[in-house]
Amino acid sequence: MKAIEISQPGGPEVLKRVDRPMPEPAHDDVVIKVAYAGVNRPDALQRAGLYNPPKNASDLPGLEAAGEVVAIGTGVQSVAVGDQVCALLPGGGYAEYVTTPAAHCLPVPKGLSLAQAACLPETFFTVWSNVFMRGGLNAGERFLVHGGSSGIGTTAIQLAKTFGARVFATAGGDEKCAACVDLGAEAAFNYRDVDFVEKMKAVGGADLILDMVGGPYIQRNIKALADDGRLVQIAFLQGSKVDINLMQLMMRRLTVTGSTLRPQSDLAKARIAEQLRKYVWPLIEVGKIAPVMDQEFALADADQAHARMESSAHIGKIVLRV
Repeated sequence: MKAIEISQPGGPEVLKRVDRPMPEPAHDDVVIKVAYAGVNRPDALQRAGLYNPPKNASDLPGLEAAGEVVAIGTGVQSVAVGDQVCALLPGGGYAEYVTTPAAHCLPVPKGLSLAQAACLPETFFTVWSNVFMRGGLNAGERFLVHGGSSGIGTTAIQLAKTFGARVFATAGGDEKCAACVDLGAEAAFNYRDVDFVEKMKAVGGADLILDMVGGPYIQRNIKALADDGRLVQIAFLQGSKVDINLMQLMMRRLTVTGSTLRPQSDLAKARIAEQLRKYVWPLIEVGKIAPVMDQEFALADADQAHARMESSAHIGKIVLRV
């Protein structure tokens, strides 16, 4: 099969076309003929040598895909050969075929193309598990998401709004802020010229913040929280080591938590998938929530897709056409 591998740590140019053996399904696994693969920040971190794949995962990048099931392993009952699915992957999505646990597959929602379906798994698993399962967002609460125009951000805005929260976002530019408002944010703050801390304090503080920036944002997030507020960290684009005053956690009963998706157990991911199937997939099928797509690239142009993502010019998701 054709695939894209990381020839050595570095920039987008280190992504190279190669021939690889076809994968075989292990027990409880399926093989998917990939139609489209999603492009995500962890792919770029892995390419740069900053994010090693888990043990026994493919060394090829790619954490989500949509396509047709062409083989199943022993023990698989929830998915059949011929099913069209989108799936969370342990790795290996930048290829014509990929394996993943059957329990991490979800049906392609009615009305969505395979390209749209490839935008769903990584962001929806991440947002649902961190905003709702870990962060405990409730209807009526004030929710702030940083990077509101990213794949994570556009997903978080729609889900939080649909489930009754008041949604706020930050983004880098007026066009991106407008996109956040169009998706359901009550207000979006251009971080280049607006202080989100003051803006959130003016509305009573955030009950929940979803952050992937880190660095200097960590202390600012704590200041922007309402009493009893929660900060959920899912990445550290500006660094994970900072000096912060934790006295506010005690005085205002704040919670700081976080998670990464890829290293979690297969069972933990399967539980997230079941909740998405129950609570979110019906909303997608009636059109209340939809993936926001930025641009599509051919698999052979994965380097261009990475350059687009790292430029931060995109709004929503980037996919590879396999």
